[in-house]
Amino acid sequence: MSIPDTPKQIAAPRDRRAELALLVGSFAWLGQAAAIASVVARGTAGTLDAAFVAISAALVLGLGLCRAGLERWASGRLTDLAERHVSSLRRAIIDGELTRRPLAAPAALSSLVSEKLEMLRPAILRFGPARLRAMVVPMALLIIAFTQSWSAGAILLVAGPLIPVFSALVGMAAQQASARQLDQMSTLGTLLSERVGALVDIRLLGSERAVLRDFEEATNDLRARTMAVLRIAFLTSTALELFAALGVAMMAVYVGFSLLGQIEFGTYSAPLSVWSGVFLLLIAPEYFAPLRDMSAAWHDRAAALAVADEVIAWRDAEIPAVLGRGAEAAEIDGPAAVCLTDVTLRVGDQLISYPDAEVAAGQALAISGPSGSGKSTLLAALAGLMPAEAGVIEVAGRVLTAATATGWRQRIGWMPQSPHFMKASVLANLKLARPDADMAAVNNALQAAGILSQIHRLPHGINETLGENGAGLSGGEARRVTLARALLAGVDVLLVDEPTADLDAETAAAVRSTLLGLRDEGVLLVIATHDPALLAACDLSIAPKPRGASA
Repeated sequence: MSIPDTPKQIAAPRDRRAELALLVGSFAWLGQAAAIASVVARGTAGTLDAAFVAISAALVLGLGLCRAGLERWASGRLTDLAERHVSSLRRAIIDGELTRRPLAAPAALSSLVSEKLEMLRPAILRFGPARLRAMVVPMALLIIAFTQSWSAGAILLVAGPLIPVFSALVGMAAQQASARQLDQMSTLGTLLSERVGALVDIRLLGSERAVLRDFEEATNDLRARTMAVLRIAFLTSTALELFAALGVAMMAVYVGFSLLGQIEFGTYSAPLSVWSGVFLLLIAPEYFAPLRDMSAAWHDRAAALAVADEVIAWRDAEIPAVLGRGAEAAEIDGPAAVCLTDVTLRVGDQLISYPDAEVAAGQALAISGPSGSGKSTLLAALAGLMPAEAGVIEVAGRVLTAATATGWRQRIGWMPQSPHFMKASVLANLKLARPDADMAAVNNALQAAGILSQIHRLPHGINETLGENGAGLSGGEARRVTLARALLAGVDVLLVDEPTADLDAETAAAVRSTLLGLRDEGVLLVIATHDPALLAACDLSIAPKPRGASA
């Protein structure tokens, strides 16, 4: 599913049939009110009999059941619509993240697809039906009231418009307050995510109090913005209930004094009858009910529009696209090979050029240079995670494009500088590369990566649960687990980012030996590294050439 074009389409899609069913159900009260008024009128006149009461009771009950049935059916349709719409938006955002580099904070994106999208449901369930009822029901009841008494119609005509006018006045403030609340929710989520990831550093630096102060300020800000939204909602509700109560009270005063003979105006010829008076009293609350519902739904829509603006901002953000799709695809054929020709990559406003290079299976290409010069950027481009600004990248004898990137990624393994894992066992993390692998294949991959004995020494062995960043393993062990995962997938191309950085000499030597052994077995290696020994052992070395800012 693609993201709809406008905020209104995102905030509250409509189901016309459900809205019409709820509208028809609203008019059932007219028949019920007429039946009740008839019973009261006959009772005061002394002509009431049991048969008429039974018929009237059956009519009231039947219309009530019909209204309840229509509301149940319509509510089911609207609930299904809300579920489909929210799920489709969530799927579109998640699928969209698979096609571009994730530059946004994960906590902000998580908040959008979980908490914030759920705020669309109340608007979908309430706003469309409330708007239709507010447009039709009060006007119909106003016309009916005028047919019984022009004074009664005038009372409703004066009191009714105050509600939508007031709602329109507070609607803009409600949407702005909701937008500010959502912004702070994202800020607090991002702050929490970053601080949790840095807990060890925070403890080592003794910065607990400063971090707690940051959280206190952020939570107080969110609390204040939430209370601002609630104040607007409560103020609106109080004012609207006041207008509605005054309107009903004025109708009751007019009808009461008219039936007592104290008021002799307001009708067209004969005095107000008991039936008309009771009927007007019964329909007066129903006249105001759609307007009150519309006001409540207006706040839901304001919050939904704020969410919709955030969805559109996500959709329209200028983020580098990932070539191909994240779905499974057949491997592209051809011998393992990488060829760079006049390649230039863009990182923000900076352009980075790379020397021409060509390597094949059984060779290793080293990318050298200082930190921040563009080594990891080239690895991302070779994986199809970002397009080249200029020049050509060829893989397996084909130009790396959106058409070939997904199949190319089936052939490559990735060994990042900072490994990430699922919070699951070592075995589960390894089998992400090949779910059907048996234990023999898993052990062979661990042995080839030089990590088998260390894994078996863990308290629960291969079933030891890892943290997101490899908690339970050292830095070198975590990197070799990612190497084993790549080997288990049976790849013939391996992209490696700083494999020996921050490792002790012995561990670094073991990692170098493992990588070079893979090269000797026919694997194509592309390695971003500062390690002089690894650079010297590679078949070819290139260095990025940053060219500064560019429009």
